[in-house]
Amino acid sequence: MLEIEELRKTFPASRGEREKRVVAVNDVAFTVEQGQLFTLLGPSGCGKTTTLRCIAGLENPDKGEITVDGRTLFSNQNGIRLRANERGLGMVFQSYAIWPHMNVFKNVAFPLEVLPWKQRLPKKEINSRVERVLSVVQLDHLADREATDLSGGQQQRLALARALVMEPPLLLLDEPLSNLDAKLREEMRFELKRLQREFDITAVYVTHDQVEALAMSNVIAVMESGNIEQIGRPREIYERPVSRFVANFIGTSNFIEGTIKERDSDGVFVVTTKTGDLRASSPVDLPVGEPVVVSVRPEHVDVAKGSTPVDSVGRWSGVVENRAFLGESVDHVVRVGELELRARCNPAMSLPPETEVTLTFPESACSLVPAGD
Repeated sequence: MLEIEELRKTFPASRGEREKRVVAVNDVAFTVEQGQLFTLLGPSGCGKTTTLRCIAGLENPDKGEITVDGRTLFSNQNGIRLRANERGLGMVFQSYAIWPHMNVFKNVAFPLEVLPWKQRLPKKEINSRVERVLSVVQLDHLADREATDLSGGQQQRLALARALVMEPPLLLLDEPLSNLDAKLREEMRFELKRLQREFDITAVYVTHDQVEALAMSNVIAVMESGNIEQIGRPREIYERPVSRFVANFIGTSNFIEGTIKERDSDGVFVVTTKTGDLRASSPVDLPVGEPVVVSVRPEHVDVAKGSTPVDSVGRWSGVVENRAFLGESVDHVVRVGELELRARCNPAMSLPPETEVTLTFPESACSLVPAGD
C-alpha cells in the first residue's frame, strides 16, 4: 500500500550557521500493508511529524520515493512531486481544523462539494456518503448542530468523518488525540481502532504517547533523531527492544550492565554483572566477553518477602527502599548491592521500606541490548 524509500528531509540551520543543514528525516524506509494502522512513535523533534508531512505533500523531501497503492507521489530520481491536493489522501490534524461557520453535515460534505467538476459526485450521492460516515462516527443525530457547539471528542470525530468521506486510500493522523483530556483520550483510542477496522482503513498515525501507540497499532516504528530505531508489532517492541533508547522510551525498564559469560544449548545467554548472574535472550549472536545491558520491565520482576540464603542465577536478595501506590499496582524500589531496581506488583502486595525480599528475573522477560546504546 504505502512504500517509503530512502526518505530524507533537511532544514536550514540557525541564522549564524546558514551554510549548515539540520537533518530532520535521515534516509527513512518502511512499508505499510493494506488495512494496517502504522504508528510513527518518538519524542518531540525525532522526525515523525516531518515524515508524515512529506507523505501528505506538505513538505518537499530532499530525496527518496513515496508510493501509495502503486502510484508515485514523490520521487526525486524521476522528478515527480505531486502537490498535496493531487495526492488524494485524508489527513486529520492535531487542531482538528473544522470550519466554525458550518454545521456538522456541511463540514463533512464540503470536501466532496469542492472537488473538480470531472470528479464531483451527484448531490444525492454526496448526501448518502455524509449520512453513512456520520452514522459510523456516531454523529448522525448532531448533523444540524453548529460545529463550534460540539465537545472535544465530538470535534475529533467530526474531523475524522471529514477525512473518511473522501474514501482515501491512505489516512494520515497527526496526534489527533493530544488535545483531549486523559479519560476521553482513552475512550477515543478504542473508537479510532473500531473505525479503522470497520472501514478497513490503511493509516499512518503519529504520536509521542507510548500507551496510545501500544493500544492502537498493528505496527510501530520508533524514531529518534530522524532515524528509525526499531519496527515491529507492539508486543515485540515492548518485550524485545533492540536498543536502550527503545527500552527506555517504551514504558519503564531496569537496566543492568554486565558481560556475556556463556551461551547454553537453548540459545540463552548467561550474563555476569556486579550483583550476580542473569539469564537473558537476544535476537543476535553475541561473543563471550561482550559488554551488554540486560533490560527487564518492572512488572516482570517477581518479588517475594524474605531473602534467599544464597543468590543464584536470576534470584537476588535485596531490601525495599521505597514504594508508591499507583492504583492498579504498587511500585517497589529495591536496593540490591549497588543497584536500585524497580518491581511492579499487584496492589495486594505492598511491602514497607527495610523489608528483605528476593527478586526473581525470568529469563523469558530479560532482553539484551548493546552496551552504551
